[in-house]
Amino acid sequence: MVNKDFFKALEELEQEKKIDKDTFVATLETALTSAYKKMYGEAKSAMVKLYPERNTIRIYSYKTVVAEVEDPDKEIALSEAKLSKKSSKVGDIVAVEESTKDFGRIAAQTAKQVVMQKLREMERQTAASELSEKEDELLTTIVKRLDGENVYVQIPGSNTEGVMMKNDQIPGDKFNIGDRVKVYVKKIKDSFKGPQIQVSRSNIGFIRKLFELEIPEIASGDVKIKNIARDAGNRAKVAIYTERPNIDAIGACVGNRGVRINTIVNELNGEKIDLVEYSEDPLEYIARSLSPAKVLSVETNDSLNMSQVIVPDDKLSLAIGKGGQNVRLAARLTGWKIDVKPESYIKPVAAQTETEEVEYELTELSDDNSFDTMGDLEELETIDGDEFPEL
Repeated sequence: MVNKDFFKALEELEQEKKIDKDTFVATLETALTSAYKKMYGEAKSAMVKLYPERNTIRIYSYKTVVAEVEDPDKEIALSEAKLSKKSSKVGDIVAVEESTKDFGRIAAQTAKQVVMQKLREMERQTAASELSEKEDELLTTIVKRLDGENVYVQIPGSNTEGVMMKNDQIPGDKFNIGDRVKVYVKKIKDSFKGPQIQVSRSNIGFIRKLFELEIPEIASGDVKIKNIARDAGNRAKVAIYTERPNIDAIGACVGNRGVRINTIVNELNGEKIDLVEYSEDPLEYIARSLSPAKVLSVETNDSLNMSQVIVPDDKLSLAIGKGGQNVRLAARLTGWKIDVKPESYIKPVAAQTETEEVEYELTELSDDNSFDTMGDLEELETIDGDEFPEL
């Protein structure tokens, strides 16, 4: 019923598709056993065994030895059992080889279906396993097709497409079929249709991976990224630090004449990037996070996780940012609620009962940590500072 060509084909599948032959054999035995039972009766206790080393197949039924047979599918007479094994006695379980003459065609069809199904399943699992290694990675892909606002890209080294939905694109992104585009693999999930890959250019991970790609000191770990806050297409704040005193973290990211940071900004379609040097002192960290605005002083309330920042009157709109963007990103970057007040604000800070308040006088901060390759910073819309909760 099964010849050596069949088992040879299994060996070829193992070599070409990297699929274990023993896995195929075990699956086939289960499927053929089920097919045999359907053909001869579900009540029959049977098992199909494949022997690749002998290029053959055997079918065995298991029956209980009894003195008088009442159920031929499950029982065998003692006299008949002793023909194959003289020591047989009532109550023994014996395996009886069944004829495969009428089972050949059904077995062949079943084997074909199982092999094809298992092949698809294991190829899908192999592909999912290989693709899982690409999660949280930056890939250079090729745009394969456009479907409405969704962009489908070819994942390198596979036959799989990744989908980039509208909210995963940077505002201003324009794509054409055949374009090479960098994307961040944010999620891979398996489904009955195969691996589904979601890629993004608006995700924070995209900026992180661009920094690792363009800045050797970050790739090596000499300079580290503490946190990132981003409004995709508009502005991002990246907090960086180094534990090596001989390395300038900001300078390493800027590069000679700004070449490194400009390469990243260009990939982000001109999105502004504020480099913020991280400090374990929350007062200093909060002040730096409001770059490019100058900060005069910072007060904090640890119990409420709130801070109040005083800036020069003419820098209030710059500190808050258009639509509150700058202070909002600073708050997300530092993890503190930030209330920005002008220097002329003379209302005293509410008395603190739970935590002693500390004031930190800051030296003048440089504006050089804000990079805008699209031109000089435009005048920002003034937002009333009272919209932020007071301490």
